[in-house]
Amino acid sequence: MPDEPPDAMQAQPYQAASSPPLPSTNGAAKGEDATAPAPPPAPESHPEYDGIPPDVVCGPTHPAKRLIDVAAAGTAVAILWPVFALAAAVIKLDSPGPVLIRQKRVGLNGREFDFFKFRTMHHHKTKHDLLDRLPLGDLRKRLLSPKGRPKNATLIGWALRKTTVDELPQLLNVVRGDMSVVGPRPDIPEIVNHWPEPFRQRHLVQPGMTGLAQVNGRSDITHYEKVRYDLEYVRDHPIARDLRILWKTLSLVASKKGAR
Repeated sequence: MPDEPPDAMQAQPYQAASSPPLPSTNGAAKGEDATAPAPPPAPESHPEYDGIPPDVVCGPTHPAKRLIDVAAAGTAVAILWPVFALAAAVIKLDSPGPVLIRQKRVGLNGREFDFFKFRTMHHHKTKHDLLDRLPLGDLRKRLLSPKGRPKNATLIGWALRKTTVDELPQLLNVVRGDMSVVGPRPDIPEIVNHWPEPFRQRHLVQPGMTGLAQVNGRSDITHYEKVRYDLEYVRDHPIARDLRILWKTLSLVASKKGAR
């Protein structure tokens, strides 16, 4: 099956999860080290978006997917532990603050969980990039994140972002059962609260470290395009598609395209 969402999907009633509350987190999106962020704007009302149906049929999840996730994540941690150790050391030497940070993210059925990543921003900074990442205005034009290096990113942090090493701690989320290796990337509650209700159908499946949207543009696509890809994955996510996404992810990480 081509990795391009169709213009229309089958429909069945969908019971959407209630909007998660706005928690006090260690940060927001990639600007994770803000200590006193200003409250985000109130959610906007959105027009109907063509290609985002209100009722999406969630396809079956292969019973072996969880076993594959645990085996793959456990093996990756065992192989990559020197990278974990090196990243932790350079982060500590580069700037004061914790090595790992936790963020609240929205996962399966709208449930929040603690999301792990390496710190890439200056600690105790009051500025952050949440407002640049909120899905405001026409989501067909709003990119997932602005281009270029974030203002508060450390030198080492920017290198970790470009190489995607900052995301490696999410292997622990996979082992814990919060995430899958492949699935829609989880977002912070502040972003989810600004989405139109049909967009939240992406929470019908387990979130992932990489997904269909990531291998079709990563941060260079719009919120609308991302959700269309995510809902196509919700509709059809066999193991064969996961393997294709993983293969494309390896080449994407090597190219650093869309990483920021």
